[in-house]
Amino acid sequence: MSTSVSFKVWGPTVQRMTLQVNGTAHEMAKGPDAWWRPSEYLPDEYFRSGNDYGYLVDDGDTPLPDPRTRWQPDGPHGLSRTYDLADHQWGDQAWTGRQLAGGVIYELHVGTFTAGPDGRGGTLDSAIERLDHLVELGVDFVELMPVNEFNGEHGWGYDGVDWYAVHHAYGGPAAYQRFVDACHQRGLGVIQDVVYNHLGPSGNYLPSFGPYLNDAVQSPWGAAINLDGEESDEVRRYIVENALMWLRDLHVDGLRLDAVHALLDHRAVHLLEELSTEVDALSAFVGRPLSLIAESDLNDPRMITPREAGGYGLAAQWSDDFHHALLANLTGDSSGYYADFASLEALAKVFQTGFFHDGTVSTFRGRRHGRPMDTSRTPTWRLVVCSDNHDQIGNRADGRRLSKTLTSDQLVLAAALILLGPGTPMIFMGEEWGAGTPWAFFTSHPEPELGEAVSKGRLEEFAKMEWGDVEVPDPQDEATFTGSILDWSELGEAEHAELFATYRELIRLRRTHPDITDPRFEWTSVEHDAEDRWFLVARGERLTIVVNFGDDDANVPLEDDSDFLFSRGGLDLTRTEDGFNLRMDPWSMALLELKERPYPHV
Repeated sequence: MSTSVSFKVWGPTVQRMTLQVNGTAHEMAKGPDAWWRPSEYLPDEYFRSGNDYGYLVDDGDTPLPDPRTRWQPDGPHGLSRTYDLADHQWGDQAWTGRQLAGGVIYELHVGTFTAGPDGRGGTLDSAIERLDHLVELGVDFVELMPVNEFNGEHGWGYDGVDWYAVHHAYGGPAAYQRFVDACHQRGLGVIQDVVYNHLGPSGNYLPSFGPYLNDAVQSPWGAAINLDGEESDEVRRYIVENALMWLRDLHVDGLRLDAVHALLDHRAVHLLEELSTEVDALSAFVGRPLSLIAESDLNDPRMITPREAGGYGLAAQWSDDFHHALLANLTGDSSGYYADFASLEALAKVFQTGFFHDGTVSTFRGRRHGRPMDTSRTPTWRLVVCSDNHDQIGNRADGRRLSKTLTSDQLVLAAALILLGPGTPMIFMGEEWGAGTPWAFFTSHPEPELGEAVSKGRLEEFAKMEWGDVEVPDPQDEATFTGSILDWSELGEAEHAELFATYRELIRLRRTHPDITDPRFEWTSVEHDAEDRWFLVARGERLTIVVNFGDDDANVPLEDDSDFLFSRGGLDLTRTEDGFNLRMDPWSMALLELKERPYPHV
């Protein structure tokens, strides 16, 4: 596939099309495959970077951007600009990739990860300047929230409309290549968050070219993507080839697939299976691991079951159940969907079986939900676990982080259960030092009507939740965005520096003790006392994690003498008639390793 623009456009419903390059018009002809191509030879310089172009469709007098545009310097309503990916000279030739198993993911939003050159928002180049921090922390993957083009200067990125283009405010495609290259040269893999289940409300010109949407089927965001209706073959190829572009042309190592439960596809071969087939083939060709990670609300193990066993063959999926059980037990919150998870039994179940709702009744949904996962065959790393992520923080009314809700001891407990337990850990930017800045929901829709609708809708949404006196920031207020930018100076404060050192040490322990990353659920045995005051997890043959989830001291019986590999809070290990007793202060924890037993004399 060429790394430069092709000037070919799929347009089955278009009657006339004209290409304009730098203001010069060129007639186009429609082939039997419904693809439009220039009717005449185009100069070589048109295919080089830096030419502004667009397409006049039927009776339109304003050029529309290329459906596969790689660069929209003036936003989604402006002209496309040619960009040849071969312009970048890659320096990651030594990069052989990184498998997801055993890894740690760091999720970040480009616009708020740094303040950027003008203090009003980060760029991909300014993010490069902080990559050494991630190397020091010890993570393996950087997961970028969506970077494709959307209308406005800042937003979460899930309202993208040009799936092949990198957002102009982040630096465009050249900056993206520099970022991926810089990550690889530091030993960091890159996972890109992509949205294939809907398009944003402003700047979507795809319906002018063809039936990319199915108006007869509605999703939460309006007309659904046409995955299984008439002319849907090319729509699916549009998605598949976009995925391959990130992985092949931009050297990305994995994709996080947003809300796959909203992909409305009734074909015998689901789009997810088609994607995993193509990505596995590409992985074999490029000689490095490529991972697809689903965000799914279904609790359906078919997502991560190999295709040979009848599944979709994705590498992993986010685990909402793990997050909900952990948070409910740390905070005591039993409202909404947390109600089913507010006991240590729920947390124990997700440690042992992966899903809590595996056919059980979900009181939030008012029905049974999920199906059991075969833990004898499914490795633990296929579930991505976290204590917070962009959704959980940003969808709180005021965008507050757990650092504003939990004590420092509780923050360490959360980190320990994520980084030392089963699953692939994911850290949300700033979590590693207990960032004090909120991470709110923010938008910058230029259209007054759309901006007003978003602001009003946000207030109405949380009014129904009865959050009391919590102030809901206006998403359209630029201060909501700038107030969400990380304050890196916090790392110089003792309390923040201590938490960062704790995260770094937990990740180091994860790397140096194979029992922690052992992918078998069978190595996890869980128990707690009758008062739910402590929680014990044995990971492997030699390691034990004990957490006191209560406000009172706890006494934990242990059979064998152990050494402390890591601890937080007051602990006292003493010998008893039956073995040992571990006295624990409230909200304390310990990672214990069995002592070597001396061999008997022969």
